[in-house]
Amino acid sequence: MRHFGHLAAETREELFHREPQEFTADSPARTLAAALGATLYSPATRSTLADDVLKQAARGVVSMVLCLEDSIDDRDVPAGEANIVQQFRQLAACPGAADRLPLLFIRVRTPGQITDLVERLGDSVQLLSGFVLPKFTEESGVPFLEALSDAEASSGRRLFAMPVLESPELLHLESRVETLYGISRTVDKYRERVLALRLGVTDFCSSYGLRRAPAMTAYDVQIVAAVIADVVNVLGRADGSGFVVTGPVWEYFRHQERMFKPQLRRSPFSPEAEDLREALLERDMDGLLREIELDRANGLQGKTCIHPTHVPVVHALSVVTHEEFSDAADILHQDRSGGGVLRSAYTNKMNEVKPHRAWAERTLRRAEVFGVAREGISFVELLAASLPPA
Repeated sequence: MRHFGHLAAETREELFHREPQEFTADSPARTLAAALGATLYSPATRSTLADDVLKQAARGVVSMVLCLEDSIDDRDVPAGEANIVQQFRQLAACPGAADRLPLLFIRVRTPGQITDLVERLGDSVQLLSGFVLPKFTEESGVPFLEALSDAEASSGRRLFAMPVLESPELLHLESRVETLYGISRTVDKYRERVLALRLGVTDFCSSYGLRRAPAMTAYDVQIVAAVIADVVNVLGRADGSGFVVTGPVWEYFRHQERMFKPQLRRSPFSPEAEDLREALLERDMDGLLREIELDRANGLQGKTCIHPTHVPVVHALSVVTHEEFSDAADILHQDRSGGGVLRSAYTNKMNEVKPHRAWAERTLRRAEVFGVAREGISFVELLAASLPPA
């Protein structure tokens, strides 16, 4: 799989200075963590789950979570488990499906579900990349990670964990530091199995009866912004001790595809595409666009998504711009020569080699999996090209 692999080769050539690289579910964890992108959640009870997975993969989704937790009623959990097993077997029986699938994760409620589901999946467990662990703390997390280790040993399949940081103990000021350090100890002990850490901002807001409006980002809700900052401070460091921390869910959606198709039918490179950003802003998408930018500015990578129309927006804004790539490459080249300060090739900023080195390394990792846009290509053209045809 690869990001933007669903586009025609000639379209990718027009868009990219360096195209995204291919990767598989067996690629190194560091590659997969950077490549998660827009992780699309789907309730595990959907009867068309196998078809949905294949359809979304064909539209550019590279990571999905099949959810047995908050997205379904408590009474529907047994049916959801049975459906996952059935749908995985259906996918495994589909010729060539394994080469077309995104990274698949199951969001469970209890540690026992991990070992039980892996056993019930049988040979189709080879299509599974891991589990999403809810309300993760040191106390609750260890049983989940021990169950994951047992399931990995019994199946012979490498399985990753993506803990969700969403517990009240993490939000409340009096317990936050202790909770964060406990989480840090736990994920460090199981480092080789932890692919990324996910933020449960909806649960954070719930603890105080809050809900952000479409025009607001998670960073406008100060109590949430404070938690994000502390999570990145402890768990997202760039010194080798940190983990990929993904951006929070955006819970609003409209049918953007139908809105924008008429103006984009000619070509994503036509002058009409210049109006796309304004159209997005007018359609209550300004909040999502700003939040994605603020995610990256605050050290987060990728994003939890609950609607397919969010995926192309997240991915278009994840592509490394030609200017970013130029700066990052210059910084790392100069770093090998001993450091110093140099003017950007775009002549609009200072690149100070040692302080900007970690940023440059992270940027080039993103460039490997999301590609580098051609000079003059913005997220507008990338988004326009990614929308499904009319």
